[in-house]
Amino acid sequence: MSYLMAIDAGTGSIRAVVFDTKGNQISMAQKEWTHLVEAGVPNSMSFDFDKNWVLACGVIKESLACGNIDAKDILALSATSMREGIVLYDENGDELWGVANVDARADKEVKYLKKNFPEIEQEFYALSGQTFALGALPRIMWLKNNRPEIYEKVAKISMIGDWLLARLSGIIATDPSNGGTTGIFSLENRDWHVEMAEKVGLKSDIFPPCYEVGTIIGDVTQTASSETGLSTTTKIVTGGGDVQLGSAGLGVVEDGQVAILGGSFWQQIVNIKSDVKPPKDMGIRVNPHVVAGLSQAEGITFFSGLVMRWFRDAFCDLEKLEASDMGIDVYTLLEQKASKVPVGSHGIMPIFSDTMKYGKWYHASPSFLNLSIDPEVCNRASMFKALQENACIVSAINLEKIKEFTGVEIDEVVFAGGASKGELWSQTLADVTGCRVKILKVTEATALGACISAGVGAGVYNSLVEALKELVVWDKVYEPNMDNHKKYEEIKNKWIKAYEVQLKLVDDNITTSMWKAPGL
Repeated sequence: MSYLMAIDAGTGSIRAVVFDTKGNQISMAQKEWTHLVEAGVPNSMSFDFDKNWVLACGVIKESLACGNIDAKDILALSATSMREGIVLYDENGDELWGVANVDARADKEVKYLKKNFPEIEQEFYALSGQTFALGALPRIMWLKNNRPEIYEKVAKISMIGDWLLARLSGIIATDPSNGGTTGIFSLENRDWHVEMAEKVGLKSDIFPPCYEVGTIIGDVTQTASSETGLSTTTKIVTGGGDVQLGSAGLGVVEDGQVAILGGSFWQQIVNIKSDVKPPKDMGIRVNPHVVAGLSQAEGITFFSGLVMRWFRDAFCDLEKLEASDMGIDVYTLLEQKASKVPVGSHGIMPIFSDTMKYGKWYHASPSFLNLSIDPEVCNRASMFKALQENACIVSAINLEKIKEFTGVEIDEVVFAGGASKGELWSQTLADVTGCRVKILKVTEATALGACISAGVGAGVYNSLVEALKELVVWDKVYEPNMDNHKKYEEIKNKWIKAYEVQLKLVDDNITTSMWKAPGL
């Protein structure tokens, strides 16, 4: 029997997933991980190579053991990861420094760039679809200004998924979907645009080869084999960004298709042609897709999955015990209880992520509005449902913004990620958006996309697009309840007004922003 492996390095966890060559999931192992604030560096989110490599090795070994799989039967392996997180290496390929995706330490550098190069963010965005909010240039500049002894040693840059493949193969490389999120990139040419680094006084010779998804870059090294249990015969194949490979794993590989990925962050994406220019207002992000010739217009909702984890761990100890006694997941139990709560959750209004405002991006202080002291009205079930509704409302607003920019009519949404396992959440998404919501049979869409990439490299499949059209199998379809949709339209409009007021409190230094892009 032959197998393919995907390693998925998300914001909140790392997992290894094994599939057979028909796209059936065989085994999976997962470990939660965290990214810590660097001492003395506000708004930082550092990436711990040593600790996280140990976790990566652990999930690889566990996935092989759980599936009772001989490592020699893994034909190829690929990886996907949170975008924006970067890793810098010295000339020997050893890691020097890294940050996770929402590291926002470079506020002074962003201000410097905007002051001294007033048109440069707009200029770079027109080429790359990225602003400085999550881009690599300000972070590298921060390193140059604050850790010059490290900066001088920098010889290569990659994203976190690329780092995993480099650890396994000894080869540092990237692909357009990952490299594009640095912002030092051309959407149309699907390759580095190193002149951007030159323009702001940074090294321009640190960019590794950029290969299309599904390209073999090497084999598992002897060292990596001894650390992970993988065979040295396993091919290492370029992967991609989690959103792009995740949408590919959902079969969203053609112009005009739409998906929402419900993980630690939620992403709302619409496929467009690579030569479509990003909007002038810089309101929406645009990324290279893993499919050559396509880009993706993308809205992002911050922390939707992480907020749910926080709510579970902070307030739901009783539900954890109850779910354990019942032998079910605690989220399943919470959904069962929340299903009895009416649309609108008795008026409870969560304030967490704002909608996508890529050019000037910050969030209000986390809070719940409209709480009641009536325990029959305001309780864990109603607050849980309110959080589900809110994630869907923010997603709907982001899709409306993308529609304005692309002109794409949206009546069907493919939904994936951990949130799509929730029946209540999936139906709520259909009701809020007014769209048909389709769920893939394999819920690990991002890992499936990486698996197919590995299979393309190994020669199992001719192309990513062909394979996914054949392998994607739908599990469920949720039709919108249009009466509920009308109610959610009213709730959405109230939420927009409430969020503006909450942002004003941040502006007036009364409350603290949940997250603020550097330089604001």
